[in-house]
Amino acid sequence: MRTRLGRVSRWAVVVVAAGLALAATAAVAQQSGGSRGGQSGASQQPQIDVATAKAINAAIEALNADRFADAQAAIAALKIDKLSPNERSRVEWVLFAIANGQEKFAEAREHLDRAIKAGGLNEQEISQFKFQIAQSYMAEDQWKEGAAALEEWFKIEQSPNSAAYYLLGAAYYRLEDFDHALPNAKRAVELMEKPQKNWIELLLALYIQRERYQDCVPLLKQLIELDPDKKTYWVQLSGVYSQLEDYASAGAVMQLAYGAGVLNKDSDSEIRRLADLLLFNGIPYRCGQVLEASIEHKTVNVDEKLYDKLGNCWVAAGELDKALPPLTHAAELATTGESFVRLAEVHVQRADWPAAQAALERGLGKGQLKDTANAQLLMGIALYSQHKLADARPWFERAQVSERYRQTAKSYLQLIATQLDVPHARPD
Repeated sequence: MRTRLGRVSRWAVVVVAAGLALAATAAVAQQSGGSRGGQSGASQQPQIDVATAKAINAAIEALNADRFADAQAAIAALKIDKLSPNERSRVEWVLFAIANGQEKFAEAREHLDRAIKAGGLNEQEISQFKFQIAQSYMAEDQWKEGAAALEEWFKIEQSPNSAAYYLLGAAYYRLEDFDHALPNAKRAVELMEKPQKNWIELLLALYIQRERYQDCVPLLKQLIELDPDKKTYWVQLSGVYSQLEDYASAGAVMQLAYGAGVLNKDSDSEIRRLADLLLFNGIPYRCGQVLEASIEHKTVNVDEKLYDKLGNCWVAAGELDKALPPLTHAAELATTGESFVRLAEVHVQRADWPAAQAALERGLGKGQLKDTANAQLLMGIALYSQHKLADARPWFERAQVSERYRQTAKSYLQLIATQLDVPHARPD
């Protein structure tokens, strides 16, 4: 999770600088003798010397135009050690803005600290400057220092907003201090007036890290409402439901994403996951439809496993004829004979004995079978069903070596012996 923070935006510089400029202008007017109702402005705000006010205004004008050298030159004309606390604080803030605008964050922090220590700021300004110090640390990925500075700011701020809680939560997250990150991220989401994706995502990441999957559900639903085209949110919500063992909801979410077109690009793994969930939830026909459409629209990478998955969907749906082409493709792409044996099993279900025999011949020819005896038994059955009794007998003899298939193989051998009227020798 990458969080870049810290540089005061141009908008913020303009706003604060405008406030400084107004203060300076008022001071200039006071110095010139301007007043209303015979009441001096001295009782309303601290004085700023005419020369100081002009220097500040010139620096602010240059700063707002990103002319940092000119702003620096305007301030350099002042004798800072001769300024009043109020003047010193204002000048140090301008120096901060100059340094921060040039991403000289360490220097910028020093000026903010001096502005506070000068003693010319009110409580609101002190709070603002301390917050900017924390932001400056985070701009340099100094998360530990930034978190500490924010904690100090929280001690003096009466009404911290949601953004502040988010920044502190993000800092602790980067420090992998999840115990401190979680309550701050949670508070940020609770206080936000307008939904912020980054803030919700931070809290979501922390809940996932804690395996608090039930708490993730409403956050992911909110993220989907904010950005329904973002595939990640749909996949995460489905994954969360799977973690909760609510596979029906997991599948429903992926179907909604598929129907909304979210899974129509670079979604190979997600479409395969959808197919698995459909099959698991007892909706194999829909599984077959989704995979066939995805192959047609080239939204999945075609390989042996995909064809095998499609074939299994159609088999589970009872659509044996539809299962044959994908199972054949899977078998031809496979490096072992397993897929040909699976194809043969479907031919057996269809009572297409010549096709079963052909598939088994290719499967046994490729070899590397997990259960060779099963293939031998099926070959014997395929030949027997074609009344090729003599050809079938050696296959049953091989299959009966396996304890698992021995009884079935012996039964067929007895039938063959009876029909051929040839005595059947017992195995050793």
